[in-house]
Amino acid sequence: MTKVLFISSTGGHLTEMLSLKELFDKYDYHIITEKTKSNLNLKKEYGKRVNFLIYGTKDYPFTYPFKLLANCFKSLYYYIKIRPKFIITTGAHTAGPMCCIGKIFGSKIIFIESMANVSTKTITGKLIYKFADLFIVQWESMLKLYPKAKYGGWII
Repeated sequence: MTKVLFISSTGGHLTEMLSLKELFDKYDYHIITEKTKSNLNLKKEYGKRVNFLIYGTKDYPFTYPFKLLANCFKSLYYYIKIRPKFIITTGAHTAGPMCCIGKIFGSKIIFIESMANVSTKTITGKLIYKFADLFIVQWESMLKLYPKAKYGGWII
């Protein structure tokens, strides 16, 4: 079976990603998100197919760069361990390093821009748009900002 890695930050990004659940059974899938109290239940539902990165937010500018750097190393470890053929993400910052690592090692990158953005680009979207193999937007209006994207409609 094809190995597919689903990765996202916690919160709305994770909710969007988990709405793709019907795809999980079609692939040898793995899920990576940030470790928070609300996400620990994912281990009960998905078992060893779930791994966690360190939770970090730009709201804490002193600690965020260190957590991001640590997550880069953890992402490399998980990438080598899983070796996915595809990486599917709904963003945000947690997914950036993994997508970059995946691109370097030959994985196909599928990025789904957040449905929360109707008329502005996300920071991660701006970065990954440059090299994503498939970039999907959930609003037709976003095609003006991302002309090579595909309109996929809402995933929730």
